[in-house]
Amino acid sequence: MEGFINLRLRPWLRRLITRLIAIVPAVIVVWLYGERGSGQLLILSQVILSLQLSFAVFPLVMFTSDAHKMGSFASPFWIKAMAWPVAGVIAVLNAYLLWQTFAA
Repeated sequence: MEGFINLRLRPWLRRLITRLIAIVPAVIVVWLYGERGSGQLLILSQVILSLQLSFAVFPLVMFTSDAHKMGSFASPFWIKAMAWPVAGVIAVLNAYLLWQTFAA
């Protein structure tokens, strides 16, 4: 994504930021709640990752399907015909997860 949003960070700074975002909340939860809290945090992190998957899959299919950007490496029609429904199923399942969570 760095090239698409023209964000340039030194590698050590990028690694430090991403590690801190990942490690600091986990350390706080383990310190405050112990093993029970870390198990719940693990489940929450997996739910959040599943919700973020649509935000990665749709641009991925769009970029790899674009002949202008990808040139001869662009996805053929049969791959696009399979990738878009899969992306749609992921989005629908995430919407169902949200509906189940907040409608209950």
